[in-house]
Amino acid sequence: MDKIQKLKEMIEKSSNIVFFGGAGVSTESNIPDFRSEAGIYKTKDNFSYPPEIMLSHSFFMSHTEDFFDFYKSKMIYRSAKPNDAHKVLANLEKRGKLKAVITQNIDGLHQMGGSKNVLELHGSVHRNYCMKCGKSFDLDYVMNSKELVPKCDECSGRVKPDVVLYEEALNMDVMNRAVYHIQKADMLIVGGTSLVVYPAAGLIEYFNAENLVLINKDATPYDNRAGLVINDSIGEVLSRVIDV
Repeated sequence: MDKIQKLKEMIEKSSNIVFFGGAGVSTESNIPDFRSEAGIYKTKDNFSYPPEIMLSHSFFMSHTEDFFDFYKSKMIYRSAKPNDAHKVLANLEKRGKLKAVITQNIDGLHQMGGSKNVLELHGSVHRNYCMKCGKSFDLDYVMNSKELVPKCDECSGRVKPDVVLYEEALNMDVMNRAVYHIQKADMLIVGGTSLVVYPAAGLIEYFNAENLVLINKDATPYDNRAGLVINDSIGEVLSRVIDV
């Protein structure tokens, strides 16, 4: 049977689908990933430190201006729009089939595409908070700050993006909810992720049903466990399964 047709039938027979996605979901909205040849880690721009260092908690604390210089220029893509993958997933949720979107991305495109129950494992650029008093700020506040390092308009504390940096723990409430949804799912669609970044990649271990689908341009360590593997872009595949 044709793989697209098989995926279509699996979706129609399922009533509790969970989607788990990574950077490959956003690359089709022209947001670069981290590890590919065109990825953020391969950037050759005039920064004094490697991106992996600049995206760490200790670097944020000790070199805050350098952090925001990199963060504002390389991590924020305000012109990005939801692509076919985001739209199809929102459609499936609206139909009552998809119960949760679990994402490693921080761009908020799933919500822009119409998804309601989105679990952001690594936080979001759209949420920011004062490290001193806890006041919340949106992305506009950070990007429009007159100073490179945004300061709280009430206490002048340093404003930090609510994204998980290296050396920081994932939000366990979000992780626990992700585990809950995966354990209850009768179908898990994994798309646009190489499944090599832990602890997020380990979430797949909690899936107990048979309908595991992996959609990624390259092979993953879990391919031999999947009922269906499609090596293609997630947006291309989903748009052929369901009209957007």
